[in-house]
Amino acid sequence: MRNLEWEERLLEIAGARTLEQLSSARETEQKCLQERLADSPADKVIVTLNELHDALIARALMLAENDMARSGFGAPPVPYAYMLYGSGGRFEQTMHSDQDSGLIYSDASDEADEVRNRDYFLKLAGKAVEFLVVIGYPPCEGNVIASNPQWCLSVKEWARRIDHWFAEPNWENVRYLLIAADGRPVWGDRTLAELLRDRYFNDLVRHPVIAHRMLENTLRHKVLVGVFGQLLKERYGEEAGSLDIKYGAYIPMVNAFRLMAMQAGIHETSTLDRIRALLRAGALEENEAKEAIEAFTLFLELRLYASVTEEGGRIVGSGKIPASRLTKEMIGPLKKALKTGSKMQRKVQRELQYRFGGR
Repeated sequence: MRNLEWEERLLEIAGARTLEQLSSARETEQKCLQERLADSPADKVIVTLNELHDALIARALMLAENDMARSGFGAPPVPYAYMLYGSGGRFEQTMHSDQDSGLIYSDASDEADEVRNRDYFLKLAGKAVEFLVVIGYPPCEGNVIASNPQWCLSVKEWARRIDHWFAEPNWENVRYLLIAADGRPVWGDRTLAELLRDRYFNDLVRHPVIAHRMLENTLRHKVLVGVFGQLLKERYGEEAGSLDIKYGAYIPMVNAFRLMAMQAGIHETSTLDRIRALLRAGALEENEAKEAIEAFTLFLELRLYASVTEEGGRIVGSGKIPASRLTKEMIGPLKKALKTGSKMQRKVQRELQYRFGGR
């Protein structure tokens, strides 16, 4: 059912003329969503929150384009797409997610145009990143961001880079391949993003052994549940008693279902959409998919309750649930969800080790 009131608010964001208006809209809407968590299904709130992020980011890109034109650089010389990676690419951002982004633009007809395009889009990407910082999105600590020349490339440059990652699957390149698997366009020409995704999956088919390297990276983060079903909490320091919901629950399931989806040729980037697609493809049993959706939805909800800190005047999520928030009512469902996450990790490991002769 369409929510006309929400659609009107999204239209207001799309018409914002200043970064101050965007920042104010984000603060107001996120406060409303935080209040809704008390009496609304978490999955609905998360969908609305990510629609909000998309609208804010898209409008910031439009304002960046306008600023480039006013500064004498003109309009974009060729079509382009602004990409989101990480939780943004998976449509799983929290209230305080950072920027994981990239930019792809059409190929030039000659070398002079190629230089001109590269110069323009690096300037635009830098402006967009700057604007997004102003409205509350800190840059990615790992420098996976559109203002980084390595993540702002033409179609043919992106193709070469993806080919290189597949051809030389060292730890860093495999990490980039897993990041790229979550990429989706948030602004611009979506057909460019589709070209990139087609190239990616064609390379994946030609390099089947890379799945083994991806498995090693995927299993780096283990689900924080002990052999007797106990929660493995932080033991020392200021965060003793807290649970790392990001790296001990959420990320392990993201990694497991990403790899399963890639091996099944599924192009979805949302983890929940990947689970549903795996069920349709016969890669998951109905009970497995049901348990996985319940567990992952809980992890998404709990991420919204993670503690936050202030760094450089910006609010940054820690990804950890404080001990004070781990109520008795929460413990039972959480243990069940963690066991499901651990089971999914083992499933991926078994299937890929079988495929590669138990290596």
